[in-house]
Amino acid sequence: MKVVSLLIVGAASTSFEEIAEKINSGNHGWTAQAPSKFATVEDVVPYLGAFLPGDEQYDEPAVVELAPTNDALPDSFDSQTNWPKCSVIGNVRDQSACGSCWAFGSVSSFESRRCIATGEDTKFSPEDTAFCQPIFGAGNGCNGGNSAWNWFKSHGVVTGGDYTDKGSGDTCLPYSFAPCAHHVPATAKYHACPDGEYPSPSCAKACSEDGYSTSYSSDKQMASSAYSVRTVSQIQQDLVQNGPMYVAFSVYSDFPTYKSGVYTKTPGSSFLGGHAVTLVGYGTLDGTDYWKIKNSWNEEWGAGGHFLIKRGTNECGIEGSVNAGTFSSSEVV
Repeated sequence: MKVVSLLIVGAASTSFEEIAEKINSGNHGWTAQAPSKFATVEDVVPYLGAFLPGDEQYDEPAVVELAPTNDALPDSFDSQTNWPKCSVIGNVRDQSACGSCWAFGSVSSFESRRCIATGEDTKFSPEDTAFCQPIFGAGNGCNGGNSAWNWFKSHGVVTGGDYTDKGSGDTCLPYSFAPCAHHVPATAKYHACPDGEYPSPSCAKACSEDGYSTSYSSDKQMASSAYSVRTVSQIQQDLVQNGPMYVAFSVYSDFPTYKSGVYTKTPGSSFLGGHAVTLVGYGTLDGTDYWKIKNSWNEEWGAGGHFLIKRGTNECGIEGSVNAGTFSSSEVV
């Protein structure tokens, strides 16, 4: 059973079409589009899976105070353009019909920061992170979890591509669930997601790719530190200095309809659960400060798989669960 806070008030009677129409007829700073994947907002819940501050099983690395820097923070910043040699930063993954967002947000920040530190543009494994650790080592597979940065420090993670990389032999443990159409119409590329959530697969603690030459145990890469940061300026500083970060936030019934602009929760929206994503940038649009976030619902959702959310007001708790880590200086090129 997934242990994720859930409160849906009056949501069943409201369709996504009605939600999108209401948003687009108002002046909310963002535009909406009704997703055809779900009949009701309740159908979104299985795709969420991040524990939030206040949840019984919530855990995160210790909060630190970053040393001040004399360098002024830029007015806007985008990790993908700042580190163009790291394709992993822009790669939008697909968690499929599994509440493993916590593993994707963790791995996305890990592989991005490792590329920035070492110059190795390598994908790492949400499969290993979500399904190859004891229950609640950081999480419980498709049934929810926390940031895995403490796990990366103590146990590491193997390489692992997307589902579409299976058979290439380039990484140890690619993701085993096929991409599917979450909140967008099914296409030839992305078939419709199943009606229910996938069960968490077992882990053999071995590479699934026959053509990969390194053993599972030898393929593990570790983080040298794991930490959390608070306050807008500290989050900006760490993002600019070290790269993308794990963030978790509260999802409401209007969020699945996001298409463009700077998201803020609209009045009357119902709480659905916690979701983990990757912080990749920040800026200002039409006078509103925002964070740029990479989601794990494939690139056909939102703005190329990304969304903007208001910065500076802890919108939906986006500034209350932010963490990442670093790598040993011996690895840095």
